Amino acid sequence: MRRLTLPLWLISGFLYAFMYAPIVVVIVFSFNSARHGGPWMGFTTEWYAKLLDSPDKITATNNTVILAVVSTIVSTVLGTMLGYGMSRYRFPGKRMFSWLMYIPVVIPDIVMAVAMLSFYALLRDWLGLFQLGMTTMIIAHITFQIPFVAIVVRSRMVGMDPAIEEAAHDLGASTWQTFWNVTFPLMIPGVLAGAMLAITLSLDDFVVSFFTTGPGATTLPILIYSSVKRGITPDINALSTLIVLASVAGVIGATLLQRPHRQAGGG
Repeated sequence: MRRLTLPLWLISGFLYAFMYAPIVVVIVFSFNSARHGGPWMGFTTEWYAKLLDSPDKITATNNTVILAVVSTIVSTVLGTMLGYGMSRYRFPGKRMFSWLMYIPVVIPDIVMAVAMLSFYALLRDWLGLFQLGMTTMIIAHITFQIPFVAIVVRSRMVGMDPAIEEAAHDLGASTWQTFWNVTFPLMIPGVLAGAMLAITLSLDDFVVSFFTTGPGATTLPILIYSSVKRGITPDINALSTLIVLASVAGVIGATLLQRPHRQAGGG
């Protein structure tokens, strides 16, 4: 493998600086002692402590965690079933369903948000249900999380040797026993990676949450957006930093879980 030349190093460094400099600025200024942002006035950690004294931020944090955890659990179960079915079974229209699975991934968030809002309005007119709030946000998050989980699980299944399952059947295991004792343990890294990706997407989401939220269901991204309109303050930088760290942890976890593992007994 050839080493990078100096021009490539410079270009790569510039691109990474361009991408991550704004995030670094937010993190650095979350430790700024100036009360209203602006020039650097000294180092302090008081803004992180003050987050615990803000009822609205604590409520938004609770809503964000509940939304992320509940939607991730449901989307992981449904996405795993979808990914497993798409990789192991043949049925009419499978190619079309595979193509449709990618639509929620590639369409703009604003289109998904408007679609969910219109769908809820239609259901309220017909059934009188689905008032905007935490329930509608959870359903909306599950909707866009399922394809991501299914794609990750399906990719994991593609790398599994079907001969292992066939060997289990040859040894007398039923289909259910083969799944739980052979297939599912091999799927776990993909399932966990899909779950980590799903929870990261939920924590980061603003557009879909903003369109489907209701009274008392404010999340951290929505709270930050509302606060920034009045000016950027160090406590908002601190809150943004914590969200960045949570997102980075989720991405790193998903990446590590998707790393290939050598088969037992392999060379």
